Amino acid sequence: MEAQLLNAQGKEVGKVELQEKVFGLKPSKSFLHEYVTVYLNNQRAYSANTKTRTEVSGGGRKPWKQKHTGRARAGSNRSPLWRHGGIAHGPKAGRVLLSIPRQKAKAALAQALAARYQAGGVLFVDAFSVEQPKTKAVAEILKKLGCDGRTIVVLDQPDAKLAQASRNIPNVEVLLAGDLNAYTVLRSRKLVMTRSALEKLGARWN
Repeated sequence: MEAQLLNAQGKEVGKVELQEKVFGLKPSKSFLHEYVTVYLNNQRAYSANTKTRTEVSGGGRKPWKQKHTGRARAGSNRSPLWRHGGIAHGPKAGRVLLSIPRQKAKAALAQALAARYQAGGVLFVDAFSVEQPKTKAVAEILKKLGCDGRTIVVLDQPDAKLAQASRNIPNVEVLLAGDLNAYTVLRSRKLVMTRSALEKLGARWN
């Protein structure tokens, strides 16, 4: 299968060959949902923390004797039943990482690329660079390409000038082909990929 290859002015300059086993897939919503759930879980900080009865101050001795007081039995004022006592089943700090097999992550990326391409959200360009790190230059290129909303520019190697020029544009991110994952693809509205980045990305499925 083929797709249009554009230049920085948004004009067609040729064609690029796309892998049928990637861009021709039929995406599975349930499969992509599974990947996104795992990915977002692993991004959480898990900073909420409560103290259990072993961590709050107090305790040490029995508040009153076991019998003949007319009150309920109590063994410690650190009990969750008491005011200022410990918290039962409260959140504890510490990351709870979920794992997903590498092959499933790769399959999720392929399905995400297919979903975004079939929705008309993937553009292929022969090159994407600027001579000077000027935000205006990047904004003009994206405007000519028809990119509005959250846009990801995918490169095959780092470009310091482009990264500096694009960092002040809201909802625009520059990523390397090797750093692309299913969540970032699905979260974007437009994916602008250079020809060399497409070749590097396609090597994953060769």
